[in-house]
Amino acid sequence: MAHPFFALGKSRRIRPIVFETGGVRIRVEGTLEHGIATIWDADILIWAASQLMDARDNGLSTSRLMRSTPHEMLTFMGRNTSARDYQRLKSALDRLQSTSVATTIRETTGRRMHRFSWINEWKELADLSGKPLGLELILPDWFYAGVLEHSLVLTIDRAYFGLLGGIERWLYRLVRKHGGRQPGGWHFSFQHLYLKSGSMARYSDFALDIRRIALRQALPGYRLAVRVRRDGHETLTFSPQPEHRTQA
Repeated sequence: MAHPFFALGKSRRIRPIVFETGGVRIRVEGTLEHGIATIWDADILIWAASQLMDARDNGLSTSRLMRSTPHEMLTFMGRNTSARDYQRLKSALDRLQSTSVATTIRETTGRRMHRFSWINEWKELADLSGKPLGLELILPDWFYAGVLEHSLVLTIDRAYFGLLGGIERWLYRLVRKHGGRQPGGWHFSFQHLYLKSGSMARYSDFALDIRRIALRQALPGYRLAVRVRRDGHETLTFSPQPEHRTQA
């Protein structure tokens, strides 16, 4: 959740996302036709992780092969269920399938790269008469293992799906990952946030977005504040709101 795996804008991004810090390396590439999967497309992966965790917690068998209906998926993500929304869902699946990710995360030596797409393949299902029966998709082993074997899943507030901006969505995921429910909260310099986001925006525009998000208190469950250090650099601090409960 805390790394730059997705494009933060809704316009098609062709330029790769390249991130390296410490022993972590990430390179995300998209095709000319579809571009890189966006942080809104990642809602499908949140849905998938939720289904896997529910199955596991209820003693059911799990698989990388998943079946559902567009209505179920769109409803989970808090979206409308019109024909246009269905087309947008299919476009999101196309971007997830065509986006190529290479990363050292969870590789034991920190030097080898694991390469995968967010969705190995997907298809629409229909009976012999052509009546739609839903969708079928296959998750990559890297994602599947992260959810079930490594328990790398955090609950998120349902209000997350209502966040409109890519940066505020990414920031919520970062805050949720690092802040968790720690009473003392956490803090990051604006420069560090900028590098970690993979944003294509100018730094000045990115910093303005962070200030506006903090002013609006836009992240559900967290209190944000901007501090100016003695060296003049800005820092974003955040801490959980005690009365706010996160939801799966």
